[in-house]
Amino acid sequence: MRVRRARGARRRSAARIARRAGLVPRAVRIRRAGRRRSARRPLPRAARVLAACLPGIAAVVGLVLCVDGVEHATASRVAGPAVVARPAAVRHTATKPRIVPRSVWLDDLARHAQPPPRYDDKVVAVFVHHTDSPNGYACADAPRIIRYLYAGQTGARNWDDIGYNFLVDRCGTIYEGRAGGVDRPVTGAHTQGFNHRTAGIAALGTFTAGVPVPKAMTDAIAALAAWKLGLADVDPRTKVRLTSSNNLSRYRSGTTAALPALAGHNDGYMTSCPGAALTARLPEIRQLAARLQGRTP
Repeated sequence: MRVRRARGARRRSAARIARRAGLVPRAVRIRRAGRRRSARRPLPRAARVLAACLPGIAAVVGLVLCVDGVEHATASRVAGPAVVARPAAVRHTATKPRIVPRSVWLDDLARHAQPPPRYDDKVVAVFVHHTDSPNGYACADAPRIIRYLYAGQTGARNWDDIGYNFLVDRCGTIYEGRAGGVDRPVTGAHTQGFNHRTAGIAALGTFTAGVPVPKAMTDAIAALAAWKLGLADVDPRTKVRLTSSNNLSRYRSGTTAALPALAGHNDGYMTSCPGAALTARLPEIRQLAARLQGRTP
């Protein structure tokens, strides 16, 4: 009995010594750890899944932000500074009027051999003339009158073709004159020294002081000038710089002169053509031509 008591006392004494030394038997540690784990409440499954995915989500978000930043930086470098578009310049043109071809007035009997037409780069001015022929003609007779003018210029004067690029009768009908194409800048033979980069428009008749100038004629001249000058975007009311090529003009050869874009023959040559009556109508013709081009007053 005393032996069992002594053994029990020794075990209790050893336990006290172990506790003081921090030495706990392995079985006791396992039982205590089990109690601690059982005391903890487990996380819900959704929370555990989210916790497991957080590192991956963070990585994806970071990658997207990185790529977006690179794209914006690249776009800003490629695009460069913003460019403000300038409005396109407005061209002032006019509708092409009806023009009767030269084949209507030039028949095979009157036609003769002639060299190929010559051209300039563009037409920047027109010269208005009168033909110094009778005024009381029937408009249906205009082709015959033009043919007569052609015969005189190519015969007695020995020109290669009629000098005027266009002719207009008292009824406002426009005829093609010199060969080469009405749409092209054909070099004419109408104004000494200033045949280059110009077109000659002849009014059939004589329009000296006091002679009435038919409105149909002046309207047709304005329409023709508006269209022809509009091909080069020239305002009929302005002046243009032309260089004389002949000492017989008002300006010595090589001289550059500022002349009206819609001029009378007498602006470039010492003559009374196109007559005082038609010359007086030129300001009105210029204004109408500008309106037909869509220009403001």
